[in-house]
Amino acid sequence: MIFAKEIDDNLTSLVKKIDAATAEHKKDKMGSFVVFTTDDDGLEAKLKDLAKKEGIKNTPFTIDNPAGPKGYDVSKDAAITVVFYVNREVKANHAFKKGELKSADVEKILKDLPKLFE
Repeated sequence: MIFAKEIDDNLTSLVKKIDAATAEHKKDKMGSFVVFTTDDDGLEAKLKDLAKKEGIKNTPFTIDNPAGPKGYDVSKDAAITVVFYVNREVKANHAFKKGELKSADVEKILKDLPKLFE
């Protein structure tokens, strides 16, 4: 599960890799989704274009209000939050302020994927 406030290249890279892992682990019932927490009126069209351009097929995009979905307590300071969980138990949690997510961080996040299958 990824919460994001806006699209950028590093987020796109992360989502593409999570999407590929989701396809690879379909037999393990891995799921993934991205919740964009924003009130950007043009975001829906941008997300459709992004999914088509980048070939994202296994990771749905949703849009929620800037505070995020009720009950999730998404940090208002984080531009991107990544949570890996199994049966409501958090296995890994990564949060980044605007501009902090870098390609090295994407790789660090992906190293936590095996925790989903322990």
